[in-house]
Amino acid sequence: MTIRIPTPTHRVLVGLATASLVTQSGIVITGGAVRLTGSGLGCPDWPHCTSGRFTPTPEMGLHGVIEFGNRLLTVVVGLVALTTLLAVLRTLASSRPRRDLLVPSVVLLSVVPAQAVVGGITVWTDLNPWVVMFHFLVSAFLVGIATLLVRRAQRPGGQLPQRVGHPWLERLAGLVLVATAVTVYLGTVVTGSGPHAGDPDSPRTGLDVALVTHIHADAVLVLVGLSLGLFCMARALGSPGRITRAAGVLLGLEIGQGVLGFVQYQLALPELLVSLHMVGAVLMIAAAVDVVLAARWQPTTARAGEQPRVTHHSAEAPSSDDVSGTPPTNLVM
Repeated sequence: MTIRIPTPTHRVLVGLATASLVTQSGIVITGGAVRLTGSGLGCPDWPHCTSGRFTPTPEMGLHGVIEFGNRLLTVVVGLVALTTLLAVLRTLASSRPRRDLLVPSVVLLSVVPAQAVVGGITVWTDLNPWVVMFHFLVSAFLVGIATLLVRRAQRPGGQLPQRVGHPWLERLAGLVLVATAVTVYLGTVVTGSGPHAGDPDSPRTGLDVALVTHIHADAVLVLVGLSLGLFCMARALGSPGRITRAAGVLLGLEIGQGVLGFVQYQLALPELLVSLHMVGAVLMIAAAVDVVLAARWQPTTARAGEQPRVTHHSAEAPSSDDVSGTPPTNLVM
């Protein structure tokens, strides 16, 4: 007896892509909760939680439960990534192939196990701050890839959108993305130099916290200036596509992050504000990627009751063929 797996619908693909973005973002936030609660070594070994056991013992207390819960979430992230890839592969044998989703799906699934290994290395090195930084930056990269996947999945029938057609707008959006990456990296350096190490005995970078914080703040000011310039340029060009709204969302997040960062620094980095700052960083990463896509592609829509035209295209690298997604909603919620 042959079991035929139905071809995933457009809605299913969008739902799986969104689930990938939610889980990739969620594990960044829960990883931050592990650090802020001092549970980074709640499971002192990897891949075991403790010697000979994959699960924490009652003696390990709440820290063990928190760290083990974060490890379990990695399994959820992997299952979502696997399901998404299988759904995309199923479309390739149908009349509605979604080759544009293949590369992002493969990247998400292939990097998840590598991220788990990096997480293990952070435990083996007693939460070395530079390893922890790398661990976060890889997760930030995956949030960006998941954002791309969502926008591509939102293409009706996988049709290739028209270009916005303003090269300087695209270049400025790309520069905003680079500035976002630099700002986020400097933020991890500040974190690695500050008090929240994940464990009382874990090492710090040894850098002057005040100095790296001021450098990070300068990067934020540059980023806000570039984003404001992008917003104004989009308005001057007649707000093509959805770039003005996307740039406005990013600019609002940046201003909010700047205010929150200043307040948390003045209040000696309370855990609640630091956790909110991390949530803002995840949203800002997604919004920065979305701005690049909005600057490049027009929104794609299908008329009511009309089957969208399908454009067959090869599985290209994520950086070469991006999507603006469904109009006029923004990805960052």
